[in-house]
Amino acid sequence: MKNFFSNFLGNSPIWYKQVIILFLIFNIVSLYTLGPTITAWLFIAEFIFTLAMALKCYPLQSGGILAIEILFLGLTSPEAAYAEIGHNLEVILLLVFMVAGIFFMKPLLMYLFGKAFINIRSKITLSFLFVILAAVLSAFLDALTVTAVLIAVSVGFYGVYHKVASNPDLDLNEDNVSDNVQASNALEDFKKFLVSLVMHGVVGTALGGVCTIVGEPQNLLIGNTMGWEFVEFFTKMAPITLPVLVCGLLTTLILEITGIFGYGSTLPDEVRVILEEHAKREDENRTQKQKTDLKIQAFAGILLIIGLALHLAPVGLIGLGIIIFQTAFMGITEEHDLGKAFEEALPFTGLLVVFFVVVAMIHDQHLFSPIIDWALTQDPNSQPAIFYAANGILSMISDNVFVATVYIGEVKKAFEAGSITPEQYENLAIAINTGTNLPSVATPNGQAAFLFLLTSSLAPLIGLSYGKMVKMALPYTIVLGGVGLLCVMYFL
Repeated sequence: MKNFFSNFLGNSPIWYKQVIILFLIFNIVSLYTLGPTITAWLFIAEFIFTLAMALKCYPLQSGGILAIEILFLGLTSPEAAYAEIGHNLEVILLLVFMVAGIFFMKPLLMYLFGKAFINIRSKITLSFLFVILAAVLSAFLDALTVTAVLIAVSVGFYGVYHKVASNPDLDLNEDNVSDNVQASNALEDFKKFLVSLVMHGVVGTALGGVCTIVGEPQNLLIGNTMGWEFVEFFTKMAPITLPVLVCGLLTTLILEITGIFGYGSTLPDEVRVILEEHAKREDENRTQKQKTDLKIQAFAGILLIIGLALHLAPVGLIGLGIIIFQTAFMGITEEHDLGKAFEEALPFTGLLVVFFVVVAMIHDQHLFSPIIDWALTQDPNSQPAIFYAANGILSMISDNVFVATVYIGEVKKAFEAGSITPEQYENLAIAINTGTNLPSVATPNGQAAFLFLLTSSLAPLIGLSYGKMVKMALPYTIVLGGVGLLCVMYFL
C-alpha cells in the first residue's frame, strides 16, 4: 500500500496527493447528499485547482482522474464528451500539427528574434513590439500558433544562456540543457525578462484575436451564426475592440515604465553578451546547408501566413502541410527526428481532451442555464452589459468557446421565438463575442493560448505558475474587461 501511494502522481508533494484522493472520495459523497448540480460545480473548482498546481504535477494526470470520475458518476457521458471533442477537432489538429510545424522553424525564429533581442535595447520598445506583433498576427492567423512561436523562441534563448552559464567551456548550443545548475542572479533576471515578454505576447493574442472573425474559434462561430463576413464582423466589433486595443497598448507602456505586477525587468548585460556571442558564432559557422534550410523555413513561413490568412484549409491541415514541406526539402526523413517535434504539444492536447469532459458535464448539468434565463428577463437596454459580464465571468472558469456556443445558441432561440428584436440580437452577439474574449485573460483556463503557455515546457524553466499568470494578467484584465464593458454600455 505504501508503494502504491508513493507511485501515485509520482514526485508530487504528499499533501497534493492527499488532496486529490480527498476530492475523489468527497465527490461521491457529495453526489448523493448535495446533488449533481453542486457536485458539478465542485468538480469545476477541483479541476481549476489542478491547473493552479501545474508546477507541482502536470494537470493531465490529476485532472484526468477527476474527468474519469465525472464519467463514472454519470455527470456526463462518453458520447457527450466525444461530441465536445468533435466540435473542437480543429483546435486539436492545430495543436498536434501546427506546433510541430513551428518546431522545424525554430532556427529561423531564433535568428529573427535574436536580432531583435540584441538590436532593440529598450525593454519598453521590445515589449510594445511583442504586443503589436502578437495582436496583428492573431487577428489574421491563430492565437495558439502565435503562442507556439513565443514559446519556441523563449525556450531557445533560455537554453542558450543557461547552457553557457552552467558550463562556459561548452559550445554554445541550446539543446539538451541541464536543469541541475544553481541559478545566478543574471539567470533569475533573465527569467523575469522572459516572463514579462511572453505575458505581453499572450495578452496581445487576445487583443488582436477579438477583432476579426478568424482571430478566435468563437468569433467564427458567432460570425457564421449572424451571417457576418470578415469586414462586417470587424466593423461590428470595432466600437468595442479598437478602444480596448488602444488602452491595452497603453497598459503595456505603463506596466513597463512603472515595473509593477512583475513587469519592467530588462535583459541583463551578461545575458546580452552571451546572446550576442551566440549569434555571432552562429553566423560565422553557419554551413551552406543551414543557410539553405533557413531559406526553406522562410518560404514555409510565407506559405503558412498565406494559408492561414486566406483560410485555404483547416489550421491543423495547414500545419501538417508545413511539416511535410519543411522536412521533405530539409532532408529530415528519420522517424525519431520527426517524433521530437510532437513532444511539446501532445501532453497539452491530452489535457485539452480531459477539459472537454468537464465542458460536457457543464452542458449536461445545465450549469449556465439559470444565468442565461435571468439575463434574458432583464431590461433590453441593460442586457448587452449583463451578457458581456456573464460571459466574461464564466469564461474565466470554463472554456470561452463553450460559453460562446451556449450563449449564442440561447440568444438565437430567443430571436427566432420573437422574444428579442433584430437590433437586440445583434447587440447581444457583439456582447457575447467581446465578453468571452476580453475578461477571459484573467485566468489560464479562460483562453487556450494561456493554458498552452502554462502547461508548456517553458513555464517550469522560467517559473511561470498559475498564480503568477493571474497576477500579471490582472492589470490587463481590469483594463480590457473594464474598457470593454464601458464600450458595450455606451456604444451598443
